[in-house]
Amino acid sequence: MNKFFLLTSLLLVSGTVAYCQFPKVKMGAQSTGSHEIQLKLVARIQSFNQHTRNKLDFFDKAINSPKSALILEKTVDGKSIKKLYINNLEGGVTSVYDMNDSLRKITEIKHSFALSDSGLFKETDFPGYTFKARKATPNVFIGKRVEMCLSNNGKYLWVPYYRRDYDKLSTEPSAIALIDADSDKIIRVFPAAPLPKMIACSQDDKYIAVTNWGDNTVHLIDISSGDPAKFQYIAHFVVDHQLKLKFSKNTNRDDVCGLCLRGTVFTPDSNYLFVGRMGGGGIAVFDLNAKKYLGTIFGANNNIRHLVINGDYLFLSSNQDGNVQKTRWKDMIDFFLAQTPGTKTNYKKWQRAFTGLGARTITVTEDGAYLFANANKESKISIVRTADMKTMGSVKADPFPVGMALDKSNKYLVVTAQGRDNKGGNSVMVYEITRQ
Repeated sequence: MNKFFLLTSLLLVSGTVAYCQFPKVKMGAQSTGSHEIQLKLVARIQSFNQHTRNKLDFFDKAINSPKSALILEKTVDGKSIKKLYINNLEGGVTSVYDMNDSLRKITEIKHSFALSDSGLFKETDFPGYTFKARKATPNVFIGKRVEMCLSNNGKYLWVPYYRRDYDKLSTEPSAIALIDADSDKIIRVFPAAPLPKMIACSQDDKYIAVTNWGDNTVHLIDISSGDPAKFQYIAHFVVDHQLKLKFSKNTNRDDVCGLCLRGTVFTPDSNYLFVGRMGGGGIAVFDLNAKKYLGTIFGANNNIRHLVINGDYLFLSSNQDGNVQKTRWKDMIDFFLAQTPGTKTNYKKWQRAFTGLGARTITVTEDGAYLFANANKESKISIVRTADMKTMGSVKADPFPVGMALDKSNKYLVVTAQGRDNKGGNSVMVYEITRQ
């Protein structure tokens, strides 16, 4: 056989196989399973196809490894505001769209800083950490965005930076952008510990919790004044031990992260903070009144990725085994507090549902009746009825879904597909929710 023909055939076959491994979901795709609740793909923003046939399949080159989604809904001067924020890990921007106007793009929030932006930095140093790579100008950088949260009744948007672009090993202070959600302008930049992946706001708008993936720490910011100029760090928590930040140049800090702290949620009474330990298992517990780390509750599945509280219930996703779990959070904390301090606590009152391998972000409908979960490794979104923790169905997603957000009406579910190793992803999908 002609060697050139054989090589060409092999390349064509391998290319076809690679393409088939990362197929894009078709517009209009609907969930399979129970008709009790269904999902349908009705819109998408993506950067992989500039010439689409569907008018609601939008091309936007800014969609570059989209990590998380957040929907802001409020009324300003009698006008209804409904904005969709998408954090793109790459490309240096958070994309903002108008959900009241067919996903019209409003703006891009740029996360690159020059010397001329020095006024945004009220402080530069972060106690306990040092700048090494760029000592003279540490505040000249591009921030890598991951998660985000709102505070002060939707007035401010907080975006932590996974790392500053020049800090390849994530051993130096990172930063957090504080954004005015009316103007979509960055108004202040806080220093942070290395690898602040997760951020959450207490329901009473008193605290922001910053969970650091990189060194087993959590920090607390007081925002009770409502004045951004007065927001300040008030507590530094270490979970078990602080990771020593000495690594070889080839270290993958996504993997070498100690306890790999991730999911973060305040209890509704704002008395406690729960943080999931993706490495080592368990849920770390913090007393916010005493400003103290109390210990870790074990008993849930390992590799806890995301935490959500809805009413009386705590929900979590377990990434590796693809399960979601549910328990009454008050029962869990009461059980934990009744144990002898310093002893290993195994809490076992969990209900489980398998939702697909690589369970990432989860969200729960406002009435607590249904849970949605991203199955990253299976490129699908699963639907769970929470009353009996039964998986009711699933819908296909663009490859490697990661983040998700529900609107207040629970009519739309937004899902980000980040991709992996430069394959798949680069997509933000909008699913319509129908309930019988």
